[in-house]
Amino acid sequence: MYAYAVNATLGDDVYSEPSTTPVIYQPTYHALEAHIAQLTGKEAGLFMPSGTASNQIALRTHLKQPPYTVLCDHRGHIHRYEVGGTPFHSGAAMTTLIPSNGHHLTLSEVEDNVIYDTDVHLAPTEVISLENTLNGTIFPQDEIIAISEFARSHNIKMHLDGARLWHVAIETGLSLKELCDAFDTVSLCFSKGLGAPIGSCLVGPTEFIAKARRFRKLFGGGMRQTGILAASAAYALNYNFPLLVNVHALARKVQKGLEDVGVTILSPAETCMIFYDASSIGATYDEIFERGRKLPEPLILGGSRVVIHIQTSEAAVDDFLTLIRDIAGEKKRAGFVKPETNGQTHFKEVYVRRVSH
Repeated sequence: MYAYAVNATLGDDVYSEPSTTPVIYQPTYHALEAHIAQLTGKEAGLFMPSGTASNQIALRTHLKQPPYTVLCDHRGHIHRYEVGGTPFHSGAAMTTLIPSNGHHLTLSEVEDNVIYDTDVHLAPTEVISLENTLNGTIFPQDEIIAISEFARSHNIKMHLDGARLWHVAIETGLSLKELCDAFDTVSLCFSKGLGAPIGSCLVGPTEFIAKARRFRKLFGGGMRQTGILAASAAYALNYNFPLLVNVHALARKVQKGLEDVGVTILSPAETCMIFYDASSIGATYDEIFERGRKLPEPLILGGSRVVIHIQTSEAAVDDFLTLIRDIAGEKKRAGFVKPETNGQTHFKEVYVRRVSH
C-alpha cells in the first residue's frame, strides 16, 4: 500500500479536470473514481474524505428545497452516527422505521410510512436511504429491488450507504453493479473492511456528481494532493477485497465458539460482525474488558459487538474464545444458571480489537 501511495500522481483534486487530462497522465484519484463508477454501473464517482461526508453530501445534493423528509432504518448510520448531519446540513426531517422482523425494512413498511400526498402538514419523502450491511447483516436484494421500484414509481430518490457493501458482494456472489442498480447514488467506504487509511467514494449520475463536487468544497472536503490516499484505496480494493472471504469464515468461527459455551447470540455472523450477550454466561462487558487487557497479548474488548477484519488473526480469535470459555466455566462453578429469556435482545455497539505493534 505504501508503494502504491509513493507512486501516485500529486495533482490537485480541487482544480484538476478529468475531461482535459490525457489518460496516460490521469490523476490517481480520477482513475479511482472512474474505476469505482464502472464497478458499480454508475456514470461518475467522487472521492470523499469519509463515509459521513459521502452520505451527507449525497443527501444534500439530492434534496433541493425544504420541506422534505428522508426515510431510513432507525439504526441507520445517517441517523444515529453522523451527528445529526441530515437535518443540520439539509434541513430535512427524518422518518426512522423499526423493522418488524428485527432485521431489515420491508416494502410494506416503506409504503406505510412514505409521505407523498398533498397534506400541507407533512413534509414529503424525497429520499429513501438504505444501508447494506447494517450491523453486519445483509439486506435481502429482492426486498431492495421491490422498495426501489416503489420509490421510482413515486419519483423518490434511492441512496445506499454501502460502507461495507464489499462484504455483501463477497458473501452473496452478486456483483457490485447488481447490488447498486436499485439506487440512484451509492456511498462506498475504503477504510472499513478494505483497510485503507482514509476515504470513501460517492457514485451516481454525472450531473449529480458535478453538483456533489461543489458541495464537497462547500462542506470543507475539497482536498488537494489526494492521489496518495486514492492510491492506498486502490491497493485495498485490489488486494484486500478478496481477503474478506477469510474474514467471514473467522466471524462464523467466533459465533460457533460462543454458542458452544452457551453464550446467547444477539445478531449472528452474516458477514464480519457478531453481537453477543455477556450476561447469558453471568459476566459483564467490563469484566471481559479487564480480563482481555491483562492477557499476555492483550485484547481490547468492550460491549457486545465483535468485529473481524482483514488483520484479525486466528490466534486472536482463539484467545478471545478461550477467555470467554474460561469466564463461563468460572461462573458456572460459582453457581450461575443461565436465565430464560423473553426473546428480547438489546446490544451495545463497541469495537473489539487486539493491541498491535
